[in-house]
Amino acid sequence: MADTAPARFVATVDDAGRSTALAVQGDWVLANASVIAGELERLPPRPGAAARIEASGLSALDTAGAGLLMEVADRLGGRAVVEFAGLRDVHRNLLDLVRERAFEPGEHIKEPYHHALVWTLGRAAAQIEPLVESQIRYLGYVATLLAQAAIRPARMRWREFLIQCEHAGLDAIPVVVLITFLIGVVLAYLLGLQAAQYGANVFVIDGVALGMVREFSPLLVAIIIAGRSGAAFTAQLGTMRLTQETDAIAMMGLSPGQVLIVPRVLALVVTMPLLVFVGDLAGLVGASVICRLMLELPFETFIERIHSSLDARHVIIGIGKAPAFALTIATIACRLGMTAERDTRSIGIATTSTVVQAIVTVIVIDAAFAVAFQAGKL
Repeated sequence: MADTAPARFVATVDDAGRSTALAVQGDWVLANASVIAGELERLPPRPGAAARIEASGLSALDTAGAGLLMEVADRLGGRAVVEFAGLRDVHRNLLDLVRERAFEPGEHIKEPYHHALVWTLGRAAAQIEPLVESQIRYLGYVATLLAQAAIRPARMRWREFLIQCEHAGLDAIPVVVLITFLIGVVLAYLLGLQAAQYGANVFVIDGVALGMVREFSPLLVAIIIAGRSGAAFTAQLGTMRLTQETDAIAMMGLSPGQVLIVPRVLALVVTMPLLVFVGDLAGLVGASVICRLMLELPFETFIERIHSSLDARHVIIGIGKAPAFALTIATIACRLGMTAERDTRSIGIATTSTVVQAIVTVIVIDAAFAVAFQAGKL
Protein backbone atom coordinates (compact mmCIF):
# COMPACT_ATOMS: atom_id res chain seq x y z
CA MET A 1 0.00 0.00 0.00
CA ALA A 2 1.38 3.44 -0.95
CA ASP A 3 2.14 5.90 1.83
CA THR A 4 -0.40 8.68 2.24
CA ALA A 5 0.64 12.28 1.95
CA PRO A 6 0.40 14.23 5.22
CA ALA A 7 -2.85 16.09 5.67
CA ARG A 8 -2.82 19.64 6.97
CA PHE A 9 -4.59 22.94 6.73
CA VAL A 10 -3.26 26.51 6.89
CA ALA A 11 -5.34 29.39 8.19
CA THR A 12 -4.59 32.99 7.23
CA VAL A 13 -5.60 35.38 10.00
CA ASP A 14 -6.24 39.07 9.55
CA ASP A 15 -5.29 41.85 11.95
CA ALA A 16 -8.56 41.52 13.85
CA GLY A 17 -7.77 37.90 14.65
CA ARG A 18 -10.40 36.44 12.37
CA SER A 19 -9.70 33.82 9.68
CA THR A 20 -10.14 35.17 6.19
CA ALA A 21 -9.02 32.07 4.31
CA LEU A 22 -8.14 28.45 4.96
CA ALA A 23 -6.21 26.12 2.66
CA VAL A 24 -6.38 22.30 2.97
CA GLN A 25 -3.57 20.15 1.63
CA GLY A 26 -2.50 16.51 1.40
CA ASP A 27 -4.53 13.29 1.73
CA TRP A 28 -7.68 13.75 3.83
CA VAL A 29 -8.35 10.07 4.29
CA LEU A 30 -9.10 7.67 7.14
CA ALA A 31 -5.41 6.93 7.72
CA ASN A 32 -4.79 10.60 8.55
CA ALA A 33 -8.03 11.11 10.48
CA SER A 34 -6.42 11.13 13.93
CA VAL A 35 -3.83 13.71 12.84
CA ILE A 36 -6.48 15.95 11.28
CA ALA A 37 -8.71 15.65 14.34
CA GLY A 38 -5.81 16.66 16.59
CA GLU A 39 -5.08 19.72 14.47
CA LEU A 40 -8.76 20.55 14.37
CA GLU A 41 -8.94 20.66 18.16
CA ARG A 42 -6.42 23.53 18.10
CA LEU A 43 -8.45 25.51 15.61
CA PRO A 44 -10.57 27.96 17.65
CA PRO A 45 -14.19 28.32 16.57
CA ARG A 46 -14.78 31.55 14.68
CA PRO A 47 -18.45 31.68 13.68
CA GLY A 48 -18.92 33.60 10.50
CA ALA A 49 -15.19 34.28 10.14
CA ALA A 50 -14.24 32.29 7.03
CA ALA A 51 -16.11 32.47 3.78
CA ARG A 52 -13.73 30.40 1.69
CA ILE A 53 -11.81 27.12 1.98
CA GLU A 54 -9.19 26.62 -0.70
CA ALA A 55 -9.04 22.90 -1.61
CA SER A 56 -6.84 22.96 -4.72
CA GLY A 57 -4.03 21.34 -2.71
CA LEU A 58 -6.24 18.40 -1.72
CA SER A 59 -4.68 15.28 -3.24
CA ALA A 60 -7.00 12.56 -1.88
CA LEU A 61 -10.37 12.46 -0.11
CA ASP A 62 -12.60 9.71 1.32
CA THR A 63 -15.77 9.77 3.39
CA ALA A 64 -13.86 10.15 6.66
CA GLY A 65 -11.96 13.12 5.27
CA ALA A 66 -15.15 14.63 3.86
CA GLY A 67 -16.74 14.43 7.30
CA LEU A 68 -13.73 16.22 8.79
CA LEU A 69 -13.93 18.91 6.11
CA MET A 70 -17.55 19.56 7.06
CA GLU A 71 -16.49 19.76 10.71
CA VAL A 72 -13.90 22.40 9.75
CA ALA A 73 -16.64 24.33 7.96
CA ASP A 74 -18.88 24.09 11.05
CA ARG A 75 -16.19 25.50 13.30
CA LEU A 76 -15.44 28.41 10.99
CA GLY A 77 -18.81 29.61 9.87
CA GLY A 78 -21.28 26.82 9.22
CA ARG A 79 -21.73 24.69 6.10
CA ALA A 80 -24.24 27.07 4.60
CA VAL A 81 -21.87 30.08 4.47
CA VAL A 82 -18.44 28.51 3.86
CA GLU A 83 -17.49 28.05 0.20
CA PHE A 84 -15.17 25.29 -1.01
CA ALA A 85 -12.97 26.46 -3.89
CA GLY A 86 -10.62 24.51 -6.11
CA LEU A 87 -12.28 21.14 -5.47
CA ARG A 88 -11.95 18.53 -8.16
CA ASP A 89 -15.25 17.17 -9.42
CA VAL A 90 -14.75 13.73 -7.82
CA HIS A 91 -14.04 15.33 -4.45
CA ARG A 92 -17.00 17.71 -4.76
CA ASN A 93 -19.35 14.83 -5.56
CA LEU A 94 -18.13 12.87 -2.55
CA LEU A 95 -18.47 15.91 -0.29
CA ASP A 96 -22.01 16.53 -1.53
CA LEU A 97 -22.94 12.89 -0.89
CA VAL A 98 -21.60 12.95 2.66
CA ARG A 99 -23.34 16.27 3.30
CA GLU A 100 -26.69 14.80 2.17
CA ARG A 101 -26.36 11.71 4.38
CA ALA A 102 -25.05 13.48 7.47
CA PHE A 103 -27.34 14.11 10.46
CA GLU A 104 -28.37 17.65 11.07
CA PRO A 105 -27.56 19.01 14.55
CA GLY A 106 -29.93 17.45 17.07
CA GLU A 107 -31.41 14.98 14.58
CA HIS A 108 -29.69 12.02 16.25
CA ILE A 109 -31.07 12.78 19.70
CA LYS A 110 -33.02 9.83 21.02
CA GLU A 111 -36.70 10.35 21.63
CA PRO A 112 -37.87 10.12 25.24
CA TYR A 113 -38.87 6.63 26.29
CA HIS A 114 -42.51 7.48 26.80
CA HIS A 115 -42.74 8.87 23.26
CA ALA A 116 -41.18 5.70 21.85
CA LEU A 117 -43.58 3.58 23.91
CA VAL A 118 -46.61 5.51 22.67
CA TRP A 119 -45.38 5.22 19.08
CA THR A 120 -44.82 1.47 19.47
CA LEU A 121 -48.27 0.93 20.98
CA GLY A 122 -49.87 3.05 18.26
CA ARG A 123 -48.15 1.11 15.49
CA ALA A 124 -49.17 -2.21 17.07
CA ALA A 125 -52.78 -1.02 17.35
CA ALA A 126 -52.78 0.08 13.72
CA GLN A 127 -51.64 -3.38 12.66
CA ILE A 128 -54.53 -5.16 14.38
CA GLU A 129 -57.15 -4.25 11.78
CA PRO A 130 -55.29 -5.60 8.71
CA LEU A 131 -54.32 -8.68 10.72
CA VAL A 132 -57.92 -9.43 11.64
CA GLU A 133 -59.06 -8.70 8.09
CA SER A 134 -56.51 -11.07 6.58
CA GLN A 135 -57.46 -13.78 9.07
CA ILE A 136 -61.17 -13.45 8.25
CA ARG A 137 -60.40 -13.58 4.53
CA TYR A 138 -58.34 -16.72 4.97
CA LEU A 139 -61.08 -18.26 7.10
CA GLY A 140 -63.43 -17.72 4.16
CA TYR A 141 -60.89 -19.36 1.86
CA VAL A 142 -60.65 -22.38 4.19
CA ALA A 143 -64.45 -22.59 4.36
CA THR A 144 -64.53 -22.66 0.55
CA LEU A 145 -61.99 -25.48 0.49
CA LEU A 146 -64.00 -27.47 3.04
CA ALA A 147 -67.20 -26.95 1.02
CA GLN A 148 -65.47 -28.20 -2.13
CA ALA A 149 -64.23 -31.26 -0.25
CA ALA A 150 -67.75 -31.94 1.03
CA ILE A 151 -69.19 -31.67 -2.48
CA ARG A 152 -66.52 -33.94 -3.97
CA PRO A 153 -65.31 -36.23 -1.19
CA ALA A 154 -63.48 -38.41 -3.71
CA ARG A 155 -60.88 -35.65 -4.00
CA MET A 156 -60.24 -35.71 -0.28
CA ARG A 157 -56.75 -36.90 0.70
CA TRP A 158 -57.90 -39.50 3.22
CA ARG A 159 -54.47 -40.96 3.82
CA GLU A 160 -53.06 -37.53 4.68
CA PHE A 161 -56.12 -36.89 6.85
CA LEU A 162 -55.50 -40.05 8.88
CA ILE A 163 -51.81 -39.23 9.24
CA GLN A 164 -52.64 -35.78 10.57
CA CYS A 165 -55.24 -37.28 12.93
CA GLU A 166 -52.50 -39.44 14.37
CA HIS A 167 -49.99 -36.60 14.71
CA ALA A 168 -52.41 -33.95 15.96
CA GLY A 169 -54.68 -36.22 17.99
CA LEU A 170 -53.32 -39.56 19.18
CA ASP A 171 -49.76 -38.35 19.71
CA ALA A 172 -51.03 -35.42 21.80
CA ILE A 173 -52.91 -37.58 24.32
CA PRO A 174 -49.97 -38.09 26.76
CA VAL A 175 -49.23 -34.38 27.17
CA VAL A 176 -52.93 -33.53 27.40
CA VAL A 177 -53.48 -36.15 30.11
CA LEU A 178 -50.44 -34.97 32.07
CA ILE A 179 -51.32 -31.26 31.98
CA THR A 180 -55.03 -31.64 32.72
CA PHE A 181 -54.35 -34.17 35.49
CA LEU A 182 -51.98 -31.72 37.19
CA ILE A 183 -54.40 -28.83 36.76
CA GLY A 184 -57.14 -30.94 38.34
CA VAL A 185 -54.81 -31.66 41.27
CA VAL A 186 -53.92 -27.99 41.73
CA LEU A 187 -57.50 -26.79 41.38
CA ALA A 188 -58.83 -29.30 43.91
CA TYR A 189 -55.99 -28.52 46.32
CA LEU A 190 -56.59 -24.76 46.24
CA LEU A 191 -60.36 -25.09 46.56
CA GLY A 192 -59.91 -27.69 49.30
CA LEU A 193 -57.78 -25.32 51.39
CA GLN A 194 -60.63 -22.82 51.51
CA ALA A 195 -63.54 -25.26 51.73
CA ALA A 196 -61.98 -27.19 54.62
CA GLN A 197 -62.16 -24.07 56.81
CA TYR A 198 -65.96 -24.08 56.58
CA GLY A 199 -66.59 -27.82 56.49
CA ALA A 200 -67.74 -27.63 52.86
CA ASN A 201 -65.43 -30.31 51.53
CA VAL A 202 -68.05 -31.89 49.32
CA PHE A 203 -68.55 -28.68 47.34
CA VAL A 204 -64.97 -28.89 46.10
CA ILE A 205 -66.16 -31.66 43.80
CA ASP A 206 -68.80 -29.37 42.30
CA GLY A 207 -66.36 -26.56 41.66
CA VAL A 208 -63.64 -28.71 40.15
CA ALA A 209 -66.03 -30.66 37.95
CA LEU A 210 -67.76 -27.56 36.60
CA GLY A 211 -64.50 -25.66 36.07
CA MET A 212 -62.67 -28.52 34.37
CA VAL A 213 -65.31 -29.65 31.89
CA ARG A 214 -66.59 -26.19 30.98
CA GLU A 215 -63.52 -23.93 30.96
CA PHE A 216 -60.17 -25.36 32.00
CA SER A 217 -60.01 -28.49 29.89
CA PRO A 218 -61.08 -26.89 26.55
CA LEU A 219 -58.80 -23.89 27.08
CA LEU A 220 -55.79 -25.95 28.18
CA VAL A 221 -56.17 -28.39 25.30
CA ALA A 222 -56.44 -25.49 22.85
CA ILE A 223 -53.26 -23.90 24.21
CA ILE A 224 -51.43 -27.24 24.03
CA ILE A 225 -52.58 -27.82 20.45
CA ALA A 226 -51.65 -24.26 19.45
CA GLY A 227 -48.12 -24.74 20.72
CA ARG A 228 -47.77 -28.27 19.41
CA SER A 229 -49.81 -28.90 16.27
CA GLY A 230 -50.27 -25.26 15.20
CA ALA A 231 -46.55 -24.60 15.25
CA ALA A 232 -45.93 -27.89 13.44
CA PHE A 233 -48.41 -26.99 10.68
CA THR A 234 -46.75 -23.63 10.08
CA ALA A 235 -43.25 -25.10 10.07
CA GLN A 236 -44.26 -27.89 7.69
CA LEU A 237 -46.05 -25.66 5.20
CA GLY A 238 -43.38 -22.97 5.39
CA THR A 239 -40.67 -25.53 4.70
CA MET A 240 -42.65 -26.87 1.75
CA ARG A 241 -42.82 -23.35 0.35
CA LEU A 242 -39.09 -22.95 0.90
CA THR A 243 -38.30 -26.19 -0.96
CA GLN A 244 -40.90 -25.29 -3.67
CA GLU A 245 -43.00 -28.39 -2.98
CA THR A 246 -46.15 -26.25 -3.04
CA ASP A 247 -45.15 -24.99 -6.49
CA ALA A 248 -44.64 -28.55 -7.64
CA ILE A 249 -48.12 -29.50 -6.42
CA ALA A 250 -49.62 -26.58 -8.35
CA MET A 251 -47.61 -27.50 -11.49
CA MET A 252 -49.15 -30.99 -11.39
CA GLY A 253 -52.59 -29.41 -11.64
CA LEU A 254 -53.51 -30.02 -8.01
CA SER A 255 -54.77 -27.51 -5.48
CA PRO A 256 -52.27 -26.91 -2.66
CA GLY A 257 -55.21 -25.97 -0.46
CA GLN A 258 -56.99 -29.29 -1.02
CA VAL A 259 -53.80 -31.32 -0.68
CA LEU A 260 -52.22 -29.56 2.30
CA ILE A 261 -54.75 -27.41 4.16
CA VAL A 262 -58.00 -29.41 4.16
CA PRO A 263 -56.56 -32.60 5.74
CA ARG A 264 -54.89 -30.61 8.51
CA VAL A 265 -57.93 -28.50 9.30
CA LEU A 266 -60.32 -31.47 9.33
CA ALA A 267 -57.93 -33.57 11.41
CA LEU A 268 -57.72 -30.89 14.09
CA VAL A 269 -61.49 -30.26 14.08
CA VAL A 270 -62.22 -33.99 14.46
CA THR A 271 -59.62 -34.89 17.07
CA MET A 272 -59.76 -31.87 19.36
CA PRO A 273 -63.20 -32.67 20.89
CA LEU A 274 -61.83 -36.13 21.73
CA LEU A 275 -58.78 -34.55 23.36
CA VAL A 276 -61.03 -32.26 25.41
CA PHE A 277 -63.02 -35.27 26.60
CA VAL A 278 -59.78 -37.03 27.57
CA GLY A 279 -58.71 -33.87 29.37
CA ASP A 280 -62.01 -33.80 31.28
CA LEU A 281 -61.46 -37.34 32.52
CA ALA A 282 -57.80 -36.73 33.45
CA GLY A 283 -58.66 -33.54 35.33
CA LEU A 284 -61.40 -35.22 37.29
CA VAL A 285 -59.12 -38.13 38.16
CA GLY A 286 -56.50 -35.70 39.47
CA ALA A 287 -59.14 -33.89 41.53
CA SER A 288 -60.45 -37.19 42.93
CA VAL A 289 -56.96 -38.11 44.13
CA ILE A 290 -56.64 -34.85 46.10
CA CYS A 291 -60.17 -35.19 47.47
CA ARG A 292 -59.33 -38.65 48.74
CA LEU A 293 -55.93 -37.78 50.26
CA MET A 294 -56.59 -34.27 51.54
CA LEU A 295 -60.34 -34.02 52.14
CA GLU A 296 -60.98 -37.67 53.00
CA LEU A 297 -63.70 -38.00 50.38
CA PRO A 298 -63.83 -41.55 48.95
CA PHE A 299 -63.98 -42.14 45.21
CA GLU A 300 -67.55 -43.37 45.48
CA THR A 301 -68.63 -40.05 46.99
CA PHE A 302 -66.72 -38.18 44.27
CA ILE A 303 -68.48 -40.08 41.47
CA GLU A 304 -71.93 -39.80 43.07
CA ARG A 305 -71.49 -36.06 43.54
CA ILE A 306 -70.50 -35.61 39.89
CA HIS A 307 -73.58 -37.55 38.77
CA SER A 308 -75.88 -35.44 40.88
CA SER A 309 -74.36 -31.95 40.40
CA LEU A 310 -72.75 -31.91 36.97
CA ASP A 311 -75.31 -31.34 34.23
CA ALA A 312 -74.70 -32.81 30.81
CA ARG A 313 -75.03 -29.35 29.25
CA HIS A 314 -71.77 -28.26 30.87
CA VAL A 315 -69.94 -31.17 29.29
CA ILE A 316 -71.54 -30.46 25.92
CA ILE A 317 -70.62 -26.77 26.12
CA GLY A 318 -67.01 -27.58 26.92
CA ILE A 319 -66.66 -30.15 24.14
CA GLY A 320 -68.64 -27.91 21.77
CA LYS A 321 -66.01 -25.18 22.06
CA ALA A 322 -63.33 -27.52 20.77
CA PRO A 323 -64.23 -27.44 17.04
CA ALA A 324 -64.28 -23.63 17.07
CA PHE A 325 -60.89 -23.53 18.78
CA ALA A 326 -59.51 -26.16 16.39
CA LEU A 327 -60.74 -24.31 13.29
CA THR A 328 -59.18 -21.08 14.57
CA ILE A 329 -55.82 -22.67 15.36
CA ALA A 330 -55.64 -24.59 12.08
CA THR A 331 -56.60 -21.54 10.00
CA ILE A 332 -54.00 -19.31 11.64
CA ALA A 333 -51.30 -21.98 11.34
CA CYS A 334 -52.03 -22.71 7.68
CA ARG A 335 -52.27 -19.03 6.73
CA LEU A 336 -48.91 -18.18 8.26
CA GLY A 337 -47.30 -21.30 6.83
CA MET A 338 -48.61 -20.75 3.30
CA THR A 339 -47.70 -17.03 3.29
CA ALA A 340 -44.26 -17.26 4.92
CA GLU A 341 -41.33 -15.88 2.97
CA ARG A 342 -39.03 -18.41 1.34
CA ASP A 343 -36.21 -18.28 3.88
CA THR A 344 -35.53 -20.03 7.17
CA ARG A 345 -35.69 -16.86 9.27
CA SER A 346 -39.22 -16.07 8.08
CA ILE A 347 -40.34 -19.63 8.83
CA GLY A 348 -39.12 -19.27 12.41
CA ILE A 349 -40.90 -15.92 12.79
CA ALA A 350 -44.11 -17.36 11.31
CA THR A 351 -43.99 -20.36 13.67
CA THR A 352 -43.60 -18.12 16.71
CA SER A 353 -46.37 -15.83 15.46
CA THR A 354 -48.67 -18.83 15.01
CA VAL A 355 -48.41 -19.80 18.66
CA VAL A 356 -48.95 -16.25 19.90
CA GLN A 357 -51.83 -15.42 17.58
CA ALA A 358 -53.57 -18.75 18.13
CA ILE A 359 -53.42 -18.56 21.93
CA VAL A 360 -54.63 -14.95 22.02
CA THR A 361 -57.44 -15.66 19.57
CA VAL A 362 -58.55 -18.76 21.47
CA ILE A 363 -58.74 -16.78 24.72
CA VAL A 364 -60.76 -14.04 23.03
CA ILE A 365 -63.16 -16.61 21.54
CA ASP A 366 -63.49 -18.34 24.91
CA ALA A 367 -64.38 -15.01 26.53
CA ALA A 368 -66.99 -14.41 23.81
CA PHE A 369 -68.46 -17.86 24.48
CA ALA A 370 -68.61 -17.12 28.20
CA VAL A 371 -70.49 -13.85 27.63
CA ALA A 372 -72.86 -15.44 25.13
CA PHE A 373 -73.64 -18.41 27.39
CA GLN A 374 -74.16 -16.12 30.35
CA ALA A 375 -76.59 -14.00 28.34
CA GLY A 376 -78.40 -17.17 27.24
CA LYS A 377 -78.41 -18.54 30.83
CA LEU A 378 -76.55 -21.67 29.74
